[in-house]
Amino acid sequence: MGSLTISKKILDKYFGYLKNLDNNAKQNLITKLTESIETKAKKKSELRSFFGAWDDNRDSDEIISEIRAFRVNKMNTESFE
Repeated sequence: MGSLTISKKILDKYFGYLKNLDNNAKQNLITKLTESIETKAKKKSELRSFFGAWDDNRDSDEIISEIRAFRVNKMNTESFE
């Protein structure tokens, strides 16, 4: 998930809203913010795990007919004019 960068002015505005919270709510917010910035170890994937033979019990005719059945034909095309 991407991160959002905001200006100091906007942060000050948010703080203006949050400073009136009770201490318990502030502590819960601090906990959630702290947990959100802690980096979690990403699982490393070996490049070799992305390669391999196609594993399927269907024969080629069944696979081809399924692909053809899911095709979408758009007969109503719009021009760019």
